[in-house]
Amino acid sequence: MKKQNVRTISLIVCTFTYLLIGAAVFDALESETEKKRWKALSAIENVLITRYNISAEDFKVIETVIMKSEPHKAGQQWKFSGAFYYATTVLTTIGYGHSTPSTVSGKIFTMCYAAIGIPLGLVMFQSIGERVNRLSSVIVHAVKTSFNCKKAIASEVDLILVVTTLSSLTIAGGAAAFSKFEGWSYFDSVYYCFITLTTIGFGDMVALQKDNALNKKPEYVAFALIFILFGLAVVAASLNLLVLRFVTMNTEDEKRDEAQAIQALQIAVKLDGDIITGNTDSVDERCYERISVINPMTVCHNCPTKFDMTEAGNGCYIDTSYRYPLMDCEMTQLRSPAGIGGGGGPTPANNGQRGQDFETDDDGLIRPLRYDFHPNRGRASV
Repeated sequence: MKKQNVRTISLIVCTFTYLLIGAAVFDALESETEKKRWKALSAIENVLITRYNISAEDFKVIETVIMKSEPHKAGQQWKFSGAFYYATTVLTTIGYGHSTPSTVSGKIFTMCYAAIGIPLGLVMFQSIGERVNRLSSVIVHAVKTSFNCKKAIASEVDLILVVTTLSSLTIAGGAAAFSKFEGWSYFDSVYYCFITLTTIGFGDMVALQKDNALNKKPEYVAFALIFILFGLAVVAASLNLLVLRFVTMNTEDEKRDEAQAIQALQIAVKLDGDIITGNTDSVDERCYERISVINPMTVCHNCPTKFDMTEAGNGCYIDTSYRYPLMDCEMTQLRSPAGIGGGGGPTPANNGQRGQDFETDDDGLIRPLRYDFHPNRGRASV
């Protein structure tokens, strides 16, 4: 099985195992708290219904009004600043869900806008990530050179450390700002920054959603947008080193397999009647020559092996204009020219016995008896 197939199957198994482990941990951490919160909310609901004599239908209406009015606390969501914030969450795939289009035309435009904007955003952040990695490599090289390090070139480990540190500083700085402007705890602000920059975007915590911030705090709106765009560029730099490394490994394995396939094709055999041709090196080509029984010659042109001699002195010679499959002159041991036409006397090849009759073609050439091709050796024997 190919390495990339094994790696893919292993990743699938590891991912599903990770999902199962995550589900078990979240169940243990959150299920009891969920039950307690539901009991508390149900108790408050019963108290309000009893105290103010509210019917169940009226209470549902109140719930709907409260939920629908929540986004309006930030100001007008669909003015330019709010719309720009919404477009940013669409293009970056964060998708807080704090505001959604309510008209059919708005929903249609959102789908069309996302179909073009998401690929554009991915390419842009990937390009920025590459530039960040390039800048990081230059900085690492300069630092190593100043300290007279033997290997001044920035390695992948160095770049990973740099972008990880930069990501941590970005989250830490953003958390401090959001903690001040939103009134969140520092831990909740870190949580919000992480969920935002990883484009998870639960929507349980969203910036710019109170005190009419979209209309009254333009500097805060600008900071939030710059934080999202810059932070995603830093995250893209990390993904460029971590995730794309796996893609590179798969590409390298595929190229290696292609090279092996091409090498295997070089020793492929083409059968065409009685002719066997193979793509081999020049050393093996000497074993694909045509043998004819004509004038006396005791030595092969290409091989040092001597051919059997007949009583009449007839031998064999190499005709390079045509090729029969031979291997290191083994033809001489199987079919001595001495046996042609029933003539010939004792030879070393037949242990002192007279040669046997051999079938020849119209040109007086010995017909091949059998072919035994050895792919691992790249040549044929008779």
